[in-house]
Amino acid sequence: MTCGADGSVPHLDPVGTPARPPSVRRATHFIPFLDIASMTREIRVEVDAAMARVLDSGRFIGGEAVQRFEEEWAGYCGTAHAVGVANGTDALQLTLRALGVGPGDEVVVPTNTFVGTAEAVVLAGAVPRFADVSTRTLLLTADTLLAVITPRTRAVIVVHLYGQMADMTAIGRVAADHGLAVIEDAAQAHGAHWQGRPAGSFGDAGCFSFYPGKNLGAFGDAGAVVTDDAELARRVRCMCNHGRSDSSHYEHELLGTNSRMDALQAAVLTAKLPRLQAWTTARRMLAGHYRARLAGGPVSLVDDASDGSHAYHLLIARVPARDRVRRRLSNRGIETGLHYPVPCHQMLPYQGYARGPLPVAERAAHEIVSLPLFPHMTAEQVAVVCKELHDAVVAKAGPDVG
Repeated sequence: MTCGADGSVPHLDPVGTPARPPSVRRATHFIPFLDIASMTREIRVEVDAAMARVLDSGRFIGGEAVQRFEEEWAGYCGTAHAVGVANGTDALQLTLRALGVGPGDEVVVPTNTFVGTAEAVVLAGAVPRFADVSTRTLLLTADTLLAVITPRTRAVIVVHLYGQMADMTAIGRVAADHGLAVIEDAAQAHGAHWQGRPAGSFGDAGCFSFYPGKNLGAFGDAGAVVTDDAELARRVRCMCNHGRSDSSHYEHELLGTNSRMDALQAAVLTAKLPRLQAWTTARRMLAGHYRARLAGGPVSLVDDASDGSHAYHLLIARVPARDRVRRRLSNRGIETGLHYPVPCHQMLPYQGYARGPLPVAERAAHEIVSLPLFPHMTAEQVAVVCKELHDAVVAKAGPDVG
């Protein structure tokens, strides 16, 4: 099964294959944006065994399966604690609330991110303060953070977008100077590092999504909060379970919600986790092929940060006449994605929080296109994508013929 441009699972034909427009079906090749089915086949035996253990246990919420994944995920992220929750957006919202961030507080959010980042701030009762991003990496920087800090700023959510970590060294200094809590939105950064340290290990907490299209994806929604702060972990664990006290099933000490990770998703994630490093290595090799083939041409890829280790959740190109290029690629059987075509501060629910233009993100939103990239992709498929992309960019505007 392939995954849609926004990470969603596309409409399926009755036979269970991704629905494709007629022009794609006639193409000599079809290269999906993402191939989840190949990853699933690779770990099917382990997943079947893990899910069978959960079925036999009869424990579908919490329990040993969730505890095991939490322990292994904390170890992978280099943190003392991990708390499984229902999804990545809840991970952010619960972390903000557990840190005491709420009404009257501002939280800096890069405008170039998935809407869930800003959504979590508003749901926590705080105000998102949108920041622009680097022209090279399209990530939050120390300077763009500094430009929007006010006396009401309480925290910053640093988004490690596309699989690449922001400069946590410089951002951490600015945050410390202004007394800001630091939350890492690492939903796209499983396996990424900054100066040798893994995503999620720098801030007060790191928040992950395990949506099926992520580098480590569940078979549904799931998320996690990682931290070295035992009290923060305890509060998140309490709040995600209706605010229930550790000491009594019937005492509720905090305002909570229902955001528990279910055991079947934990079992899937635990079965997949041993493959994550190999899958990340494959993504990096494929990205290297892309960079080599596109070097010196009319297509530019978003830069790698020099001190980081990219996990390549997404490979982002910047092209002129983006929509025309995408149509031409689609007609030749190549799926692409958009991450993201509208900056958060320009979205209708968030326009009231905007404080003026953010030109870098606004310009990039009209140029970026996400290219096919998944661990089981071949070098030959990369070559086809690069050739067709080059031809699409240099072609004169005209009819998009198949």
